[in-house]
Amino acid sequence: MTAPSIETLVETIRARVGDAPVEMAMILGSGLGPLADEVEGTHIPYTDLPGFPHSGVSGHSAELVIGTLHGMRVAVMSGREHYYENGRSDAMRLPLEVMKELGAKALLVTNACGSFRGDIPPGDLMIIADHINYSGLNPLIGEPTDARFVNMTDAYDPAIRTAIEEAAQAQGIDIKSGVYSWYSGPSFETPAEIRMLKMLGADTVGMSTVPEVILGRFLGLRCAAVSVVTNMAAGLSDENISHEHTKNSAPIGAAKLKGIIARLLPGLTGTL
Repeated sequence: MTAPSIETLVETIRARVGDAPVEMAMILGSGLGPLADEVEGTHIPYTDLPGFPHSGVSGHSAELVIGTLHGMRVAVMSGREHYYENGRSDAMRLPLEVMKELGAKALLVTNACGSFRGDIPPGDLMIIADHINYSGLNPLIGEPTDARFVNMTDAYDPAIRTAIEEAAQAQGIDIKSGVYSWYSGPSFETPAEIRMLKMLGADTVGMSTVPEVILGRFLGLRCAAVSVVTNMAAGLSDENISHEHTKNSAPIGAAKLKGIIARLLPGLTGTL
């Protein structure tokens, strides 16, 4: 069955939410779905949007929420498809192309991750300053145009990163910046792999975000990402690392992230 065109999906969405363009698209990670409840707008199940990935991961919703969040018109993707679900690193390409057509100028991605650093413990947040694509996978493989040769210098927009940091400071929230590494999953990393990633310069590890940011930059979106630390990485603590643990720990950081977003968006409205 052929997936509908981007134009058809945009028409379907606009029929539900109106023609007003969105300014920012957001992707919510494991356990962070409640952030979508802050949006004053319309919830559209992914099942109503043929071609949108339907996440099969517990802790992820599967809906698009479009409306107003702290004065900004946003499109929030509550749930994503991961590479480890179906072996497609470009699984989020169609949704992001739709976000672009809806008017989005920027993309804010969130995720749950494991930390390598004692000064970024579980419950804390990290602004992603750069990433290491250790998986070697790329969502632009197969793209036939020269647009596939995307410049990834400052892939994580410096001005938006600064705005996130200032919003956190205004809320009295300690937030660090660091390098995120992408492992494909779904199994967690071994202690030896974590030691290797630390030697390469990574500060955290997770199973998402990198392909979405590559796609976002390909589409010309200004990208930023914030990780919620749910655990110390393998071999760095005695805690039992599991997806259930991730879901249970994510709300601690999500509460902080809500406060940051409440300060961040008013300052960015109309500037993207």
